[in-house]
Amino acid sequence: MSKMEPCVETGEDDVPFVQLGQYKLRLDLEDLDEEFRERSRIELRETPEVVEKSLARLKELLEAEEELNLPVGEDEFFMKFLRPCKFYTESAFRLLTRFYKFKAKHPELAQDLIPANVRHVFEQDIIKFLPNRCQGGTRIMLIHSGAKWNPKVIALSDLFRTVMMALEIAMIEPKTQVAGVHVILDMQGLTLNHVWQFSPSFAKTVLEFVQECTPVRLKGIHVVNQPFIFKMLYAIFKPFIGEKLKRRLFFHGYDRKSLHSRIPKEDLPACYDGTLDIPDYPGHLLAEMLCRYDKEFELCNVLGYVKEKVIVDSKAISTTKLKR
Repeated sequence: MSKMEPCVETGEDDVPFVQLGQYKLRLDLEDLDEEFRERSRIELRETPEVVEKSLARLKELLEAEEELNLPVGEDEFFMKFLRPCKFYTESAFRLLTRFYKFKAKHPELAQDLIPANVRHVFEQDIIKFLPNRCQGGTRIMLIHSGAKWNPKVIALSDLFRTVMMALEIAMIEPKTQVAGVHVILDMQGLTLNHVWQFSPSFAKTVLEFVQECTPVRLKGIHVVNQPFIFKMLYAIFKPFIGEKLKRRLFFHGYDRKSLHSRIPKEDLPACYDGTLDIPDYPGHLLAEMLCRYDKEFELCNVLGYVKEKVIVDSKAISTTKLKR
């Protein structure tokens, strides 16, 4: 295999990545560098003093949640809720509890959510990440909800589970906690058969998770290549879209200048008239890379609202009963 062909490799630090030409697609799990620390200080109020105070207060608030199983000894875990809330502790507490209450309320969507269990969706090229970060360090995620999605092969529930999985991946990256995510929703090839998969109740559930429960700084949802029939699909979702999300929802259609006004063309591949020189890569490579993190996500599945708390013997996540 040519070294320039997309492939999954492992670096000297044992971190898996997909080699895409001169770029590497990998999870950025390292601590913030100086540039991101400064950005977090300016945008999110993050200083050592604020972090210490916010962590202590958040853990204090969580003591009353007797059935909530969390890794109380892992401060990094709580940062993914504090950063999106700019270290306002009460807001982070509400976000964290909503996140796990949603999972408890919808086990059909959240149970056993690990990369291996949604691998078949990634393999259909429906959900991808770009290897680079755009201006300001923001992640770019692509969701192809049109021609690449065959509802006979991929159930709607599995599609949404994979979106949840992708957002959880974004949640654990410190850089993404600070800089957020752009989502490009590519509707090329959308048909009536796709629209019929959605009900108002399912649309409400999706938007409840996205708007109220996801600890991700959503910088923008960019709808592109949408056909006329997209209006039918949007009508199902529109009643449940809040004002905050409306301000982050952009309908570009086939107007690439409009898209480039939000995401620079230097950060986009050729399919969006961008100049980013990366080869298109098959979804099974992303699936293979993410499946190497299955054990870490299995640990995440023991967190949340449970009847009986457990202790996980792991350096990554150590869960124990909260002291009261």
